[in-house]
Amino acid sequence: MTHSIISTDRKRWAVLAVTVVAQFMVILDVAVVNVALPAIGRDLRFSQAGLQWVVTAYAILFGGTLLLGGRLADLFGRRRLFVSGVALFTIASLLSGIAWSESALIAFRALQGLGGALLAPAALSIVVTTFAEGRERNLALGIWGAASGGGGAAGVLLGGVLTNYAGWSWIFFVNLPIGAAVIALAPWLLRETRAELGHRHLDVAGATTVTGGLMLLVYGITRATERGWGDASALASIAVAGALVGAFLAIEHRSPAPLLPLRVFRLRSLAAANATMLAVGAVAFGEFFLMTLYLQEVLGYSAIETGLAFVAITAAIAISSNLGQALTTRLGPRAVLSAGLTACAAAAVLYARMPLEAHYAQDVLPGLVIGGIGLGLSFVPVTIAAMSGVAPADAGVASGLINTSRQVGGSLGLAAVTTVAATVSSDFVQAHPGVGRAAALSQGFSTGFYVLAAIALAGAGVAALFAAPAPRTQAEPEPAPEAEPAWEEAA
Repeated sequence: MTHSIISTDRKRWAVLAVTVVAQFMVILDVAVVNVALPAIGRDLRFSQAGLQWVVTAYAILFGGTLLLGGRLADLFGRRRLFVSGVALFTIASLLSGIAWSESALIAFRALQGLGGALLAPAALSIVVTTFAEGRERNLALGIWGAASGGGGAAGVLLGGVLTNYAGWSWIFFVNLPIGAAVIALAPWLLRETRAELGHRHLDVAGATTVTGGLMLLVYGITRATERGWGDASALASIAVAGALVGAFLAIEHRSPAPLLPLRVFRLRSLAAANATMLAVGAVAFGEFFLMTLYLQEVLGYSAIETGLAFVAITAAIAISSNLGQALTTRLGPRAVLSAGLTACAAAAVLYARMPLEAHYAQDVLPGLVIGGIGLGLSFVPVTIAAMSGVAPADAGVASGLINTSRQVGGSLGLAAVTTVAATVSSDFVQAHPGVGRAAALSQGFSTGFYVLAAIALAGAGVAALFAAPAPRTQAEPEPAPEAEPAWEEAA
């Protein structure tokens, strides 16, 4: 009997390891490509406008189909969607690595984004249905948060090393052994679980409107970032996206089998977590983007030096994520999430005050450490809050929803800081003729960091008002009776 318990317990943590590795691979691939873009552009003779689509194509398919991926996992099987997503992501990585033209790479990156959107919510729903709500789930989500938060920072380092020493194709090829190992282990570790809904009907009208709406929203925001907010195509895309999302909500209100059951928003913790995740995503995406540009274009760091600089924030995220789950178990999401976002705001202010001739140890490192602590204390409690009280039948759609909030928030944050930084830099040049490029960029980046500080403080305010407070008791809650373990019992 004891042996059986130990074996089962080990398999639960093995399930976590497999799903976390897959999630880390997806998050890593968002950042790893940015460092390699110049090399990709030279080899495949990209136009300047076309090069940005290597990132945009991935973001549109990933952000646009996360919610659909989450519900498909609930309806048709979490293991099935997880393995399918990993397989698609791995195949698309291979094709991206051997891409022979501009259009081929853009198409394969879109395929990668679709694979990521299938596996990410399925993976998170497997985690929350494997671990009962309480201390153990919080510990698991702490590890999950470390992978999600640290993947972006680690991608900067890995992208620089692989691009410099092995060639840009290897930023995609590195996914192949990881994906193959996950696919091989999944049937052995995971057993199929589905939502107990009494039907297997896909809400086609809801799926069409929300997927189209989210894809157009991400596209419109991205285009506005590149062309400015006066761009007619960007504004039209955002307007149509708003109409489609509005139609989606109307469809869901009447649908007998909705893609997104609107009743989930009656969970105050879930609603507050998704609102706060918009701020967390905006801060994370925006700070990584601005800091990468600042280090390279103002301080003159190489790609590898930039990656090494980000080791500090990666380590801080990993350490504070573990602390974050323990504090959330003890204090509840409200206090920890508010503190985390406040630390993110403090880090953004430190970034904004970096001098033009900044020294790494005294000017850059403090912000990276405090920012990493803030992100670690934000990703974990916001994920715990998003999944608290969610019925097992809705685990997939709740997972897709929190991932969507992160992606949309990240896109909005990037658009905001890119627009602000470019405008301020341009105005600074006009007001100070003959000023150096680094000085103008520094002014723009500084203002962008202050914008991120304001976003982080707004998120901290939302968390303080609406996130779940400290638990009334330290007793471990009983697992929900309908919960289905996602690991395969030992024979």
